[in-house]
Amino acid sequence: MTLPANLLPPPPLAELQQHARIGLFLDFDGTLVELAPGPDAIAVPADLAVRLERLGERLGGALALVSGRSAADLRRHLGPGLLTLAGSHGAHIVAPDGSVLRQGSPLPGAVSEHLRLFASRSGLLFEEKAHGGALHYRARPELGDQATDFAKQLAQHHGLATKEGKCVIELVWPGADKGGAAHLLCGNMPFAGTIPVFIGDDITDEDGFAACIRMGGFGIKVGEGGATCARYRLASVKDVFAWLNL
Repeated sequence: MTLPANLLPPPPLAELQQHARIGLFLDFDGTLVELAPGPDAIAVPADLAVRLERLGERLGGALALVSGRSAADLRRHLGPGLLTLAGSHGAHIVAPDGSVLRQGSPLPGAVSEHLRLFASRSGLLFEEKAHGGALHYRARPELGDQATDFAKQLAQHHGLATKEGKCVIELVWPGADKGGAAHLLCGNMPFAGTIPVFIGDDITDEDGFAACIRMGGFGIKVGEGGATCARYRLASVKDVFAWLNL
């Protein structure tokens, strides 16, 4: 079910915690850090990992980052910290102690090479990920349809799936989505028994919103946009930080 774009902000987190245990699933780009022209151009607060750890402690450990970035890339930007990381759209999930809850696989080499060549010839940015590969066309938005068509044809030929985001199309393994990550984590402590809340800004986060709704929780959409299955909306990254009291 989708809801209108004019959604209200969510009730304060502290108020929600008075009535139930809350499990938080947070997207990264566009939710905790501002979007940037390229994946390595983001500006991450130096103490973000520490702030997230403190938030996790207030939630009894029921906090996870769920991102299209790999878990290793999240760690590279955040530094060391006791956080649950669901990278590559949930294909690879790592617990705070380093144990792997779900292990992903890299794309076939031929697929990555096709993406790399297409990006080189078209003037796009190819991002090779641990468990996927993405074509970024933010610098050349007029090539978005061409990049999307190419990626979808390549995915179909190799039995893969695609994920579309803001000026990006990514190839992933089937079943790698943020909703699956939230569902897996909610079957285990410390997330089991919580009201799951997913916060994200992009179309790939809709899977997370929908999964949390099915499990008795809800989604919070960040920023402007069209119809969504999220119940609430926050206007910006700044508002996310304020709502989380980071």
